[in-house]
Amino acid sequence: MRNMRTLELEAGEVGEAARLLREGRLVAFPTETVYGLGADARDDIAVARIFEAKGRPQFNPLIVHLPDMASVEAVAELSPDAARLAEAFWPGPMTLVLPRREAAGLSPLVSAGLPSIAVRVPSGALARSLLTQAGIPVAAPSANPSGRVSPTRAAHVLRGLSGRIDAVLDGGPCAVGLESTILQPRSACEGGGVRLLRPGGLAAEAVEACLGAPLLPPPAPGGTDGETPAVTAPGQLASHYAPAGRIRLDADAAEPGEVLLGFGPVEAAYNLSSAGDLVEAAANLFGHLQALDRAGVPRIAVSPVPRIGLGRAINDRLARAAAPR
Repeated sequence: MRNMRTLELEAGEVGEAARLLREGRLVAFPTETVYGLGADARDDIAVARIFEAKGRPQFNPLIVHLPDMASVEAVAELSPDAARLAEAFWPGPMTLVLPRREAAGLSPLVSAGLPSIAVRVPSGALARSLLTQAGIPVAAPSANPSGRVSPTRAAHVLRGLSGRIDAVLDGGPCAVGLESTILQPRSACEGGGVRLLRPGGLAAEAVEACLGAPLLPPPAPGGTDGETPAVTAPGQLASHYAPAGRIRLDADAAEPGEVLLGFGPVEAAYNLSSAGDLVEAAANLFGHLQALDRAGVPRIAVSPVPRIGLGRAINDRLARAAAPR
C-alpha cells in the first residue's frame, strides 16, 4: 500500500509531480479529456506499475503523452495524413497510432509488443506544463481501475486508486470529459486512408472535413475458432468504462428498480444534458456514472443519445459499459 499524495496547484507542485515522474513514480494528472495515470514511458518497471495499479491486461497498449510535435517526431514516424491531422488538431483530444521509431527508447510494454505507438499532445495547460517540466515521454492511460468508469476529477482518482499510486495532481474537473479520438493513418501499401479506432472527444465529422475523405471503420472483429481479435489501440476491449451497476441502453423510462440517466427534456435523477447538448453530455458522462457508482445503484437505464458528432463517442462508451462482464 503506497502513501498517496495530493499535489495542489496553489502550492506550485507541478515541478514536484514532474520530479516524481522522472524518478519512475506513478502520478495521476488532468488533461482536457480525463485524468491520466502517468509514468516514464522509457522505464520498464514504471510502465509495469501502471498495469499493476490499474489491474490492466498487458496486451492493451498505452498512449504516450508529449508536449509538442518535436517530441512526437522523436518517437514516431508521421505520414502526410498524420502530419495534416497533427497540424489541425494538436494540441487536442486526438491520439494517432503511428509506426514507432526503433531509436525511440520506449518500453516495449507501452506498445504491447506492436510495432506502432499511440501518441498525443494534450491541450490542457497544466498537462503540457507537467510534460515540459518532466522532459520525458509519459505513458498515461486513464487513472482508474481497468474496465471501470474513467475519472474526470481528482476525487475520482482517489476513490479508485488510493494506495496504489504515488500522487495525484489536482487540476479540477476536465473540460472535455471524454477520452481522445484514436486514429490510425494507413500507409500507401495498405491502401491509404485513415482508420477510426476509437471515437472520442474530437468529432469524426471534423476529422473527415480536414482530410476531405471519410474515415475507415475500425477493423472487423477477426480471428477464427473463437480466437480473440488483436487489440491495436487503447479502449478497444468489449467491456470497459463500467460502473458496478448493470446498464440498459436506449430506455424511454426507468423500470422498477432502475435509476434513469437521462438525455434531453426528461425527468431523471441524473441528466447528461437536459438541453440535449452533446458537448455538455460528453463532459458529464463519466462524472454521472461515477456518482451512480458511489450511490450503489444496481440498475441504470440510459436515455437514447443521438449517434452524431460527439454522440458517437458517448454511445461507444455506454455500449462498452453495458457489455457483459
